[in-house]
Amino acid sequence: MQTPSPLQALRGQLAALELDGMIIPRADAHQSEDCAPHDNKLQWLTGFTGSAGLALVLRDKALLFVDGRYQVQVRSEVDLRDFEIHHLHNEPLDKWLTASLPAGSRIGFEPMLMVNSQYQALNATHCQIVALESDPFDAIWQDRPAAPCGVIREMPLAISGESSADKRARVGKVLAEMDADYLAITLPDNIAWLLNIRGADIAMNPVAHAFALLSRNGDVEWFVNAEKTRALSSALTSTLTLRDYAEFLPLCREIAAGKRILLDGDFAPVALRFAIEQHGGTVLWNADPITFIKAHKNATELAGYRESHQQDGAAWVNFLAWLAREVPAREAAGNPVTELEAQQKQLLFRQQQPGFIEQSFSTISASASNAAMCHYHSSEKSNKAITGANFYLNDSGGQYQNGTTDATRTLAFGPLSAQQRQHYTAVLKGFLSMFTLQFPSGTCGHQLDAFARRALWDLGLDFDHGTGHGVGHQLLIHEQPQRIAKKVNPWPLSAGNIMTIEPGYYLADCYGIRIENQVEVIESQPGFCRFSSLTLIPIDVSQVEWNLLSEQEKQWLDDYHQWVRETLSPRVNSEARQWLFDATAPLRVQAN
Repeated sequence: MQTPSPLQALRGQLAALELDGMIIPRADAHQSEDCAPHDNKLQWLTGFTGSAGLALVLRDKALLFVDGRYQVQVRSEVDLRDFEIHHLHNEPLDKWLTASLPAGSRIGFEPMLMVNSQYQALNATHCQIVALESDPFDAIWQDRPAAPCGVIREMPLAISGESSADKRARVGKVLAEMDADYLAITLPDNIAWLLNIRGADIAMNPVAHAFALLSRNGDVEWFVNAEKTRALSSALTSTLTLRDYAEFLPLCREIAAGKRILLDGDFAPVALRFAIEQHGGTVLWNADPITFIKAHKNATELAGYRESHQQDGAAWVNFLAWLAREVPAREAAGNPVTELEAQQKQLLFRQQQPGFIEQSFSTISASASNAAMCHYHSSEKSNKAITGANFYLNDSGGQYQNGTTDATRTLAFGPLSAQQRQHYTAVLKGFLSMFTLQFPSGTCGHQLDAFARRALWDLGLDFDHGTGHGVGHQLLIHEQPQRIAKKVNPWPLSAGNIMTIEPGYYLADCYGIRIENQVEVIESQPGFCRFSSLTLIPIDVSQVEWNLLSEQEKQWLDDYHQWVRETLSPRVNSEARQWLFDATAPLRVQAN
């Protein structure tokens, strides 16, 4: 007998459960951006490898919703005979259900994979949104990988800067002020921060899949696979009540009666709401207070970021000097450097740095048209040569013992067209506008976003991703809650936040451009802030249209390059030092 495809098998489940459709998000119970293979149902079902999306499978058709970062990529990964492609934000699922399905259509979902805000929007449609009692993939995913079980390590106080006991007391005080009995913590990075631990369940994401209940007096019940905790000291575990991961929902039901339990409506599974409300508890809807507290880095954490960026900057310079030497020589010899080769070489340079642990995300090493897919990842099938005929884009970062890095450079190894130079200069001007900007403390990211887009908008161009995101401290590369994007984000920016600045432009099937630095928000004068760069990497100015830069922008570049040169020259390999001096020379020298 022929084995049914994943889509056919899932439709068999629709029939068995008497459903008209089913929602399959790219999500686990913790809303992780990177799913463990065990949890990545969307990829198994569709072939889509991106980090954001969801599918709606009906009996006679299937739809895949992805955001603007993946509109090109998805069409190269998914069988378009099976799936219609829709925009996750411009045509959201709840609107599609209302416009396209008959009233009363039964649409199934897994309540551990959907957050309350999503559930509320879908439940307001005229469809019947049906919570499934078990995982339908258990019956159809025959070779499903095992759930992850990485060993957890402790984060020393010398690196975290604050003891777990002090953190628990601080958050417990917030709960008392809100008259909450418990905080249900479902975000693994918030648990990692609170307990001063780091996990290894997903590569490049130093968190452990776990849940926690924090009471207002600071007591913690930690729901985690015991095998993960075997390396932890009794000094830590004796301060906690350890429970099995599977006990989380049952215990929430058990303690719910008469209790007020704080849930984050944007991240907690709606199954948790059901468990509490159906057993006599009261849900307090509020953002997890840890998220905001964690985003304001202490002095020890900030010092760690700065040191890790010096280490990463040295690795970048060694890599860029190697590229500058090898790309033209190898192209002339008919044996060009490829995306995958460059990616591997960059990793080797990072591995030479003290304190390097692993990459902070999968490197984007993209030449020519591949760079038009802003979250592209090279493979043996897609691997392109890096040549002087087009841009090469590299977006990468490292997890170091004392911090996390993320940066992007777009490089040219030969003269490019007038259009490419114009587009590169517009992206650079958007980047520079953010660094020459002073803004009131408490400004929200969406209020600044247009500054990064102005030069592109003047050309009738734009980019379909955010301008900046938070970065964790030896934690997740995309950290809540601050973000710089068109979409309204109510969380204010203030001194101590760590962000990225990364405008770009992507011409489908031709090229992509992005320039990204990681930054610290610092106070510039009383009541005002600015972005101070953590990233120490020369910016390629070979394709800049100099007449389009203001004197202020040119001065910023000169000052930045002088800082990079002085800071990194003692750290880089001897063979890279001359390249560093040349790449950071004053603009009047490089322009000639």
